[in-house]
Amino acid sequence: MWLYAEARLQPVLVIVEDLHWIDPSTLELLSLLIDQGASTRLCLVLTARPEFRPSWAMPAHLTLFTLRRFTPAQVTRLATHVAGDKALPPAVLEEVVRKTDGVPLFVEELTKVVLESGLLQEREDRYDLTGLLPPLAIPATLHDALMARLDRLAAAKLVAQLGAAIGRAFTYDLLQAVAPLDAATLQGALAQLVEAELVAQRGMPPQATYTFKHALIQDAAYQSLLRSTRQQYHQRIAQILAERLPETAEMQPELLAHHYTEAGLHEQAIPYWQRAGRLACERSANLESIQHLTMGLKLLAALPETPARAQQELDLQLVLGSALTATKGFGAPETWHVYARARELCQQVGETPQLFPMLAGLARIYQNRGDLLTAHALGEQHFRLAQGTQDPALVMEARRTLGNILFWRGELASARAHLEAGLALYHPQQHGGHAVLYGRDPGMDFWGFAALTLWFLGYPDQAVASTQEALRLTQELAHPYSLATALNFTAWLHQCRRERPLTHERAEAVLALATEHGIAQRWASSTVLLGWTLAEQGRVAEGIAQMRQGLAAWQATGAAIWRPYFLALLAEACVQEGQVEEGLAVLAEALAAVDKTEERLYEAELYRLKGELLLRQAVAVDLHPTSTAILIMAESDEGATGRSPRLIEVEACFQQALAIARRQQAKSLELRAALSLSRLWQQQGKRAEAYELLAPIYGWFTEGFDTADLQEAKGLLEELA
Repeated sequence: MWLYAEARLQPVLVIVEDLHWIDPSTLELLSLLIDQGASTRLCLVLTARPEFRPSWAMPAHLTLFTLRRFTPAQVTRLATHVAGDKALPPAVLEEVVRKTDGVPLFVEELTKVVLESGLLQEREDRYDLTGLLPPLAIPATLHDALMARLDRLAAAKLVAQLGAAIGRAFTYDLLQAVAPLDAATLQGALAQLVEAELVAQRGMPPQATYTFKHALIQDAAYQSLLRSTRQQYHQRIAQILAERLPETAEMQPELLAHHYTEAGLHEQAIPYWQRAGRLACERSANLESIQHLTMGLKLLAALPETPARAQQELDLQLVLGSALTATKGFGAPETWHVYARARELCQQVGETPQLFPMLAGLARIYQNRGDLLTAHALGEQHFRLAQGTQDPALVMEARRTLGNILFWRGELASARAHLEAGLALYHPQQHGGHAVLYGRDPGMDFWGFAALTLWFLGYPDQAVASTQEALRLTQELAHPYSLATALNFTAWLHQCRRERPLTHERAEAVLALATEHGIAQRWASSTVLLGWTLAEQGRVAEGIAQMRQGLAAWQATGAAIWRPYFLALLAEACVQEGQVEEGLAVLAEALAAVDKTEERLYEAELYRLKGELLLRQAVAVDLHPTSTAILIMAESDEGATGRSPRLIEVEACFQQALAIARRQQAKSLELRAALSLSRLWQQQGKRAEAYELLAPIYGWFTEGFDTADLQEAKGLLEELA
């Protein structure tokens, strides 16, 4: 086809589509145009298939572009355009990307088939699935054309069918082991398939590898097999892999699992699905792990109920729980169902090592869902049972579980004792595999929770050192979920130290890892922290919006833990924005959550912030919630005495914050509460009382004097002196 388009000021654009079908005389004319192209104001665009060989040389003014298949992003855009620029469900787009292999024509055809299939319901701006998505049908005309080509190849069709049973790509040595053909016949058939452009060849037999040019070609060849023949092929392939290629069975167990499954040999397939799921979980390919383990559980459900089956299901469920923890979080319903089922299986099996990861997982689920009393009871049970075994690894994990729960309850000294004792039992080489059964590396958890515990207890510099150890360890382990969590601990610590740039840097790193690996909870928590950094930059409204987005995402994971802390950050921003009523509503929600969940870690700070917001109602201020002075005392309801009911309530909030912090031995929060109360007393003329309150608390600290809180305390003491 020739298309001409003349520009206003020359040159002339000439497009020639598909040179493969152009007659020889036209090609000769084109060669003349190309030869003259350097001196003629002519833009000539030619398209051709890869096998086309031009009759002309490649002159310097001719540029060759190889058009690649569409990327997944381009396939998505094209499919969306075909759908009238309405968003398609992710599951449909994933299937279109897989099936079409980046070929635009197939993208269009397959998208149209889906739109006409009745599988989707049209909305104003998108399409929604009406139910489960079955395997997408191949457009009939394309399928028929492919089958006609295969039928014409006679003996090569058998080889194509065998190759299709192996997979999209297959090696010569595996095909030779499976095919009932001599070497000469096999190589001849493969040459036919390569010449017909149905498969591509890399290397030479016996080291050659072959790949179907398109997924639809493989599908067509595979679907042409009788069911019984398919099963025979798959069984033969699995046996060859197991017997002759043990390294493949070791490193790619999902291949054997697939072939045994397709062969109908489910008992043989299940152990390979289990191993495949575990290997994927070890390298943090959690979505892949979930697929493998779910398939294993599906096959297992069809087998007779026996103690051996229960034990096998328990093994599968616990690794699945770990993968779900990373992707959806401990608070998700899916994670709950897995660990609840694991508990039932432990009761069936009796004494089993899997009892300990089950208890740890169940305790963390109750903790994440905001039932710290039940979580604590399970943690105590875990610890007692572990002590009874006298197994250091089990005692270590029990201390991790209990230390974690005690931290959230604000029992900081007890939490520190468990965390430090557990860390003393940890050895990276011995316990590296615990991340698969327990969700995260134990050493990272010990260092991370110890860091935050140390900050609350009043050791801000030791806390930084602990986070550095957590990061060093997780970078060596190369476990993305553990690394994302370690970075999250670090971002939280820097926020507590009020170090905005470092908080932003670490939270950005968490967000990148969470996005790449689909870690929902880490995505949500890092979004909240990034919102806080925006507010600290003065972009308060934008920061509040981002914090609310992170809070909504956090709630969507089913988690209730951390919520009081997140709400405290939001309340801080409300103070800066002057949104007093909104801030008080946020704090009321946070304090209600504390009473409901027993998550008392940040309770003192919530009361301090409540006092700061109430103070905004009683006086005119224009400073940060941890600012060093109150500027103007307002006329109170009782005159100018400064002892209005509102200011009495403000002082009561600060006193309550002090009392809670002292009870928890949370020196950092005690310092903040003392700062707020001392400022209030300073403005009321009670300078001596303010100094007597703040000086001993400041004097207790032995480190962290460069942090904002201690700097402010020092400045206020100098004023009071």
